[in-house]
Amino acid sequence: MKNLPQLTLLAAALGFSVTASVAHAQSNANTPDNSFTGKVALFSEYEYRGISQTSEKPAVQLNLDYAHKSGFYLGTFVSNINWLKDTAKDNGFSSNSKIEVDIYGGFKAEVVKDVTVDVGYLHYEYPSSSAFSPKPNTDEVYVGASYGPASVKYSYSVKDSTFGVPNSKGSDYIEVAINYPIPALSQLTVNGTVGRQTYKNAGFLSYTVTKLGATWDFGKGLTAGAYYKGTDAQRAPYTIQGRDWSKDRLVAFVAYGF
Repeated sequence: MKNLPQLTLLAAALGFSVTASVAHAQSNANTPDNSFTGKVALFSEYEYRGISQTSEKPAVQLNLDYAHKSGFYLGTFVSNINWLKDTAKDNGFSSNSKIEVDIYGGFKAEVVKDVTVDVGYLHYEYPSSSAFSPKPNTDEVYVGASYGPASVKYSYSVKDSTFGVPNSKGSDYIEVAINYPIPALSQLTVNGTVGRQTYKNAGFLSYTVTKLGATWDFGKGLTAGAYYKGTDAQRAPYTIQGRDWSKDRLVAFVAYGF
């Protein structure tokens, strides 16, 4: 197994998703005690925090969520991935890790009028990743707040390996997002994101990501959209099998919620 230290640093830049969709039931007379929701989606590629997880190839994703009207929620996210398999190949060994399974849970509540706070825990699991040392499995705690169309979220890695980077406990990610419905066209929402990923003891992997796009709601749970994402990441650490996973490009998707 050659260049393993480099391998684990390269593997670090990657991880889940996509954005985990969390169902939250507000406490009022019309809210059921328990609710279960889900979403299936097809993406032109799976990128997370600006970095491709599928080597620029399509991804099929599933979200399943449970929420209690008290504000407690629990969910899971599943997607196909390519980054572990391709990173292993680029370093002279093999890996059968082709799936990402994330489990998250937390509590969300409106603390003052129109201001919602969200705290939780997220575990990223990569089955069949035993060939990697350290393993890329990652745990983060997070806290977020939203007001109207704007939100901010901070995530903090609590274990020594963050997506495979050794001695990286304390790596973090902060993101500011706006999802603004167009008043004259209720089906259309403009989406914008600015985020900063920082790796402890591996600063050359740190970068800023921006995204700008739009989502169209067709009704009955069906949505579609696209966005353009860009990063200022150093190219070399994120280039695997001749592909720069950090480069700017357009991502399109279609999703069905149930």
